[in-house]
Amino acid sequence: MSLKPDRLESDASDFVVLAEFVPQIVQEIRYYSTFNFIGDRIDGYEEPVALLTKEAARALKAVSNEMIVQGYRLKVFDAYRPVSAVKHFMLWAIEDHDIRMKPYFYPDIAKQELFDRGYIAKRSSHSRGSTVDLTLLDMKTGKEVDMGSPFDLFSERSHPDCKEISAEQYNNRMILQNVMVRNGFLPLDCEWWHFTLKNEPFPETYFEFPVSACYLRGE
Repeated sequence: MSLKPDRLESDASDFVVLAEFVPQIVQEIRYYSTFNFIGDRIDGYEEPVALLTKEAARALKAVSNEMIVQGYRLKVFDAYRPVSAVKHFMLWAIEDHDIRMKPYFYPDIAKQELFDRGYIAKRSSHSRGSTVDLTLLDMKTGKEVDMGSPFDLFSERSHPDCKEISAEQYNNRMILQNVMVRNGFLPLDCEWWHFTLKNEPFPETYFEFPVSACYLRGE
């Protein structure tokens, strides 16, 4: 497939349903639910599933295998994100009065600053299909590992190198980051949960098909 800058693509043939490829993962697809920074289900999320390119899924399977040996499972919040979802974010940003989820996701930041600070992107790497948002689940307790801040908290506390969290919380972040980097993913400097495959197969292509296992299967 020849690539062009900012190419939009609807062909999902190079994507997989992550849970079928890595059956050990746990999923909580936040943008399918209403518990997210907007407070509504996000456009393009037709099923509560995680989709990824085959290359990213293969690398994440290696991560999962390593973590299981150490007593953890991967918990995924988001993976492939269609362009329509990013447009939903943009339209929400224009609506100045809609701040109902502010206490939960951006309590210390004005809504207008979310783009400037890099928490929301006008063009998301998620739309290229090889980016994943995730955390660790402790297999002994069945609970999420304490990372010092929850997923999608738009705050300096969510920066991987934040100094305001405990040593244990920082160590938990580094457990996740180190295994992701070791298996070919790059971290983001403002979100401890966000990783993109370094050698992503579609670095200049943004996809617009829905988050739907049925779509991938041609149903």
